[in-house]
Amino acid sequence: MKKISFLFLLISAFAFAQQSVLDQKISSIIKDKKATVGVSVLGFEDGFKYDKNANKKLPTLSVFKFHIACAVLDLVDQGKLSLNQKVVLKESELLPKTWSPIKEKYPTGDIELTLDEIIDYTVALSDNNGCDKLLKMIGGTQTVQKFMDSKGVKGFQIKVNEDEMHKDWKNQYKNYSTTKSAVTLLKNFDAGKILSKKSTDYLMKIMLGTKTGMNKLVEQLPKNTPVAHKTGASGKYDDDLTVAENDMGIVTLPNGKHYAIAVFVNNSTETDVVNCKMISDISKIVWDYFNK
Repeated sequence: MKKISFLFLLISAFAFAQQSVLDQKISSIIKDKKATVGVSVLGFEDGFKYDKNANKKLPTLSVFKFHIACAVLDLVDQGKLSLNQKVVLKESELLPKTWSPIKEKYPTGDIELTLDEIIDYTVALSDNNGCDKLLKMIGGTQTVQKFMDSKGVKGFQIKVNEDEMHKDWKNQYKNYSTTKSAVTLLKNFDAGKILSKKSTDYLMKIMLGTKTGMNKLVEQLPKNTPVAHKTGASGKYDDDLTVAENDMGIVTLPNGKHYAIAVFVNNSTETDVVNCKMISDISKIVWDYFNK
């Protein structure tokens, strides 16, 4: 029994030392940066946890499109919506001064897309017009909040849509999440505790095909590493302020195990390049930790 206890203590001490090294490396990246950086990592199979500024309520920006997609797919699971149903997008709904690949492809609007297509545009391409159409279809941000609350999601708030954030950039602070909330949600999502298996697999596939923010979590990982992620970015405002530069996702390791990671950069006066590199560097350090 004493030998087992000693071995347990030895393993625990080693794990603590390794985590301490991880913290030192991450701290060195964000040290002296004019920004608040939240980081959370959660190992799915081994229960590994790492948190820094993990309980700070940081603006989500387009990361919240994952939460919105979950609320939409819950209604699909209930049979109230169908992925194949046709959705009309009027010209008035395709706002011009916002990020919208839909608007780029269909500049005059008045088109029919399937709900499936709109979800894909909204998550994989982070389309703002698609996002607001989804919110309109399900009854607004309150429907998303109610759904997340029902799933026990803590440290998350959604109050405004993309159009409202564009009308007043300070509204971006009304939508927030902690990084701890983000990785916990991703783990529960992966475990099938948020949506049906069919909807979980569907949304996971879309997130694996995310085409935005390739200079963030995925940039320094080995080519073709499966990363199911959702990005968010605010752009620049008063005094060169970046409200948020975010990325969160589920990473699959070469051994088949997984971890969730969320890195949110908030209130930064660094350049876009520096903000994104912080996320990229932290992601690489975490990857190296799991593959040591």
